[in-house]
Amino acid sequence: MNTPEHRAPDVDDWKWQMQNRLRTAEDFDHCFNLTDSERSALTDSERPFPVSITPYYAGLIDPQDADDPLRKTMIPRLDEFVAGEGEYDDPLAEDVNSPVPGLVHRYEDRVLFLMTDHCPVYCRYCTRSRLVGGNADFEMTKRRWQQSIEYIQAHTEIHDVLISGGDPLTFSDEKLEWLLSRLADIKHLDFIRIGTKVPVVMPQRITTKLCEMLKKYHPVFMSIHVIHPNEITDESSAAFKKLADAGIPLGSQTVLLKGVNDTSACILKLMRLLLKNRVRPYYLLQCDPIKGSAHFRTKVEKGIEIIKDLRGHLSGYGIPQFILDVPNGGGKIPLVPDYITGRENDYLKITNYKGETGYSYYDG
Repeated sequence: MNTPEHRAPDVDDWKWQMQNRLRTAEDFDHCFNLTDSERSALTDSERPFPVSITPYYAGLIDPQDADDPLRKTMIPRLDEFVAGEGEYDDPLAEDVNSPVPGLVHRYEDRVLFLMTDHCPVYCRYCTRSRLVGGNADFEMTKRRWQQSIEYIQAHTEIHDVLISGGDPLTFSDEKLEWLLSRLADIKHLDFIRIGTKVPVVMPQRITTKLCEMLKKYHPVFMSIHVIHPNEITDESSAAFKKLADAGIPLGSQTVLLKGVNDTSACILKLMRLLLKNRVRPYYLLQCDPIKGSAHFRTKVEKGIEIIKDLRGHLSGYGIPQFILDVPNGGGKIPLVPDYITGRENDYLKITNYKGETGYSYYDG
């Protein structure tokens, strides 16, 4: 493989990683043995949203194997041009729950603060593909950030802000601190969360300087988008360690993706690796029905089956909630295996984690 990372002295500089991302068909053709579907999707001007991979993350992908799990999520294929039944531009109805540009207020006590539309990489199943990658209508400025801050200040029922995008960690420490310092001054906020994929796609960004800055605004939590064991490397583990050592509680969000991570063995391995790196498994998410995502979505039953398989094989700390985010703004719904198989008078009939029947519990 001939990624830029193999030719440059500045690979440990996150700004170099951002500046040298693979973005064009020529970049990808130079680094990967592309399939016809990949090449056609990369060269089609009607592609739904941009393509970008950091040199570091490209180095984790097999250049010859079209079935490489990370490759499927990063290099577009013609499948994403096909809109299927029950798919939407904005499946979670974020736009209709946006009182000011870049802020989503669906749940009474929390808001989603969309700080940016830029990411170091663009996941092909992205829920916000309508917004990311230079959408002129969404471009965020400090003026828009200030509008969101003023809205939060005026609504004392808000106790939790999730900063997302795009990926907030594409900004400089100074711009991040500008926002964090103003949110920290709002007395009715209990804590701040940052949603990011940076620790696994551009771990060079997690510097000591960044962590020292984040520590100043505790409680700050971080939700990390991680989908596969192949993302857990020496570099990402070092990034997790820096963040955890800075007192930042880390949680994972994993999207369930067909042909990528939709086996119990894969999810079990990933959850164990996360625990080992002080990242608490938080959500296993059913892939949202964004337009062109049918080839990524599993049946809902698959996620329930995986959660059931984790029971008895992994500490409760390592078992995420399986979440279905209901279209049209219905919100997050946790789905769990049903271990109650019936009732006999005052006794519940129970099946255990091994699938063994014959257990009962008095519930009179």
